[in-house]
Amino acid sequence: MSKTSDKRHGIATLAEQLEQDLSGIRRALRKPLDAEVAKGELTGPQMNVMRVVVRSDGISLKDLSQAVNLAHSTVSGIVDRLEKRGMIERRAYAADLRVSSIYPTAVVKEFVRNEIPALRRRPLEEALERVSPAERATIGSAIRLLREILEQK
Repeated sequence: MSKTSDKRHGIATLAEQLEQDLSGIRRALRKPLDAEVAKGELTGPQMNVMRVVVRSDGISLKDLSQAVNLAHSTVSGIVDRLEKRGMIERRAYAADLRVSSIYPTAVVKEFVRNEIPALRRRPLEEALERVSPAERATIGSAIRLLREILEQK
């Protein structure tokens, strides 16, 4: 093998290992959030509906159905069940009381705003507490450098 081909092989091997390590890091970071979400006992379609509702500033049932790619009647049933659980609420339009928008409740907004970021940070905070200040600085510098290199065009 030539030096160029050895270099490419070495880079490919390192890139593969980094991808595996980053995947493992992502899984570890998701664990606390996944555990908390599991407590809510939401089905996959309910999770998809909640994801869209939380990201939108009020959404009609028609638009929600299109966003999650499910039948209007299916989404209507999901919304009914989530509303009974206090996770979402329907608000009628002032101009036409027959039409409503779907919003996350205050409890859900609070969870998304405050709890999710804390749950995402917790594994990193716990891991960084177990290493020395010098190791924390090295980790921070290496990750920042990798991100900067990846973001370069």
